[in-house]
Amino acid sequence: MLQIAVIRENPERIITALQRKHFDARAIVMEIVELDEKRRSSQAALDNVLAESNKLSKDIGMLMKNGEKAKAELLKQKTTNLRDESKLLSEQLEVFASQLTEKLYLLPNLPAAIVPDGKTPDENVNVFQEGAIPVLHEGALPHWELVKKYDIIDFELGVKITGAGFPVYKGKGARLQRALISYFLDKNTQAGYQEYQVPHLVNEASGFGTGQLPDKEGQMYHVGLDDLYLIPTAEVPVTNLFRDELLSENDLPILCTGYTPCFRREAGSYGAHVRGLNRLHQFDKVEIVRIEHPEQSYDALEGMVEHVKNIMRELKLPYRILRLCGGDMSFASALTYDFEVFSTAQDRWLEISSVSNFETFQANRLKLRFKGKDGKTQLAHTLNGSSLALPRVMAGILENYQTPEGIVIPEVLRPYTGFDIIN
Repeated sequence: MLQIAVIRENPERIITALQRKHFDARAIVMEIVELDEKRRSSQAALDNVLAESNKLSKDIGMLMKNGEKAKAELLKQKTTNLRDESKLLSEQLEVFASQLTEKLYLLPNLPAAIVPDGKTPDENVNVFQEGAIPVLHEGALPHWELVKKYDIIDFELGVKITGAGFPVYKGKGARLQRALISYFLDKNTQAGYQEYQVPHLVNEASGFGTGQLPDKEGQMYHVGLDDLYLIPTAEVPVTNLFRDELLSENDLPILCTGYTPCFRREAGSYGAHVRGLNRLHQFDKVEIVRIEHPEQSYDALEGMVEHVKNIMRELKLPYRILRLCGGDMSFASALTYDFEVFSTAQDRWLEISSVSNFETFQANRLKLRFKGKDGKTQLAHTLNGSSLALPRVMAGILENYQTPEGIVIPEVLRPYTGFDIIN
């Protein structure tokens, strides 16, 4: 969440900045300023009462030592009154602080200066494109037809077991899926990321820590009996590894990677563009997360973009990179680059990765801080990216690598699959 000191210093700047995300923040910001003033006023009153109470306690001690018991008893009555007053002020302070936090949770992160203006995905800026778009043979099929033809993914079985959006991978389809996961993890660990295996359910505090709650509550699967949430991405448990941590500057940067299944309700997702693997309720993803010094985080972001580029080059898939406009950015992001693979059989671009810098937004919620070499404590910056999300990468491979003889496996994956064609 945004830091209260930043809002207090210049509320109009916050309101103007969030307009670039097409978020009307005025009413919330004004409520925050008012609650902050009440909270600070209550805190000052409580501090005064406690200071007076402490002084009286010392005075009572001196009077008792000097044998002036009657005077001491009079002061004791005052301390009782002050104790009651401090209790009321503490309760009032707790209410104001709780209300303030609830309002702060409602404000999205500020967009970075280089975020393009715009409201819809059509206004995102194409900053890089690479890879030749293959010319497919006559009769080439979209992936949802290919998986039936070669019996490698069964959507109907998933519907039978669970429901729509939960596919079953079979035979060479399952092996290709496992190969992609292993390849992505190997690429990440070779680049210096430490691998983690993390829980697939998280508590409410973890959801709030990375900004999924309260913003995306409707998209998350909730286990009501235990008050736990199925993770929408490994970003949530991996970043929360560092919740409530005070790091040393020498600990930075921290590079993490992890594979998890991801669960998203994706309410209201219908139509041709969500067929097959294009949009699922359960899918696999390999994530990278970085904890960075604020002065290094944007260099780190560029490094993460280059890392994902290298993976796409090795897979030899045509892709492009978009810098998201303000209106298309996530609640928590300060700057996001989306990677999209070109699906030749569908003749459209499919998002396969988002690489984002959250600056201090998540760290403030997480209370993730580090002590600098000057001894001062400050919030770290957090970043994350998909490296990569599997369904649309799989769709891109199946469609772009299809031939009349079968689906050729990208050369870099063959040591992982143990076969070079699906036929």
